[in-house]
Amino acid sequence: MRFNWEWNYMKASKYFYGFSILLAMVGVICLSIFGPNYGVDFRSGSNVEVNLTKEVSQEQIHSLLVAQGIGENIDLTQGNERFSIRFSKVLTDQQINGLKNSFNEQLDNGASFEVNTVDTEMAKELERNAIYAVLAACVVIAVFVSIRFEWRFAIAAIISLLHDAILVISIFTIFRLEIDLTFITAVLTIVGFSINDTIVIFDRIRENLRFSKNKSKNNLTRIVNLSIEQTMTRSLATVFTVFIASVCLLIFGGASIRMFSFAMVIGLVFGAYSSIFIASPIWLFLKSKQKPKIPAVNTK
Repeated sequence: MRFNWEWNYMKASKYFYGFSILLAMVGVICLSIFGPNYGVDFRSGSNVEVNLTKEVSQEQIHSLLVAQGIGENIDLTQGNERFSIRFSKVLTDQQINGLKNSFNEQLDNGASFEVNTVDTEMAKELERNAIYAVLAACVVIAVFVSIRFEWRFAIAAIISLLHDAILVISIFTIFRLEIDLTFITAVLTIVGFSINDTIVIFDRIRENLRFSKNKSKNNLTRIVNLSIEQTMTRSLATVFTVFIASVCLLIFGGASIRMFSFAMVIGLVFGAYSSIFIASPIWLFLKSKQKPKIPAVNTK
């Protein structure tokens, strides 16, 4: 006996729309109240990475910084034999040299240091370039999809990509996670995986449309559901493979790529369902509003 396991994805999409809208609204509220938690890449300040050769506690480091007069407005992050000290202000060369000498003399004479400093103008420029990079990627993708398919597919794809980026930013804003250059890299990577799944579904929708003369909304809904069903195994296999790799990076990777790995993990989840429950329903809505072509009348 053969069973028909075809599921109405378009009917279920309203729940995913509700979840996405709710999460985006909470993210916007948190963003308007608290603002983004920019890392040193996007705001002025100094970041000092300390590689240790013996065990040193956070209390010892904090006491040393207070004694140096630079213990205010700092963020200490402890890793495996490594400390990251982020200062909200730009340290002078004298302060940096004093910190290094005091640390070597009092805590760990074998410690090595890596100092990164970003001034105000550079931080603003990096922020602008990051926004331009995401927008440029969306524009190029829109042009490609419009040429390869049609403008309805392009609109649906771009809304889906913006959906993924907005939700990832919302999660980072709600939980006050740090946004740095690795985060932007993760967002662009997520956009690439998301558009790949979306294009696969759209290509199957286009192929199935060729064999259907009935363009009613009910039949279009059936075609979209069938196309998603036919590509589901391939899409889930692709996403699951990258998801496992991202989870492993999150668990076993160092502190420097932790936010990148976390952004990839949640972004892949959002991207997986946006291709199915966001992009496809938008295309269906736009296509169902298309006026049917009136056949030419032969007057002879």
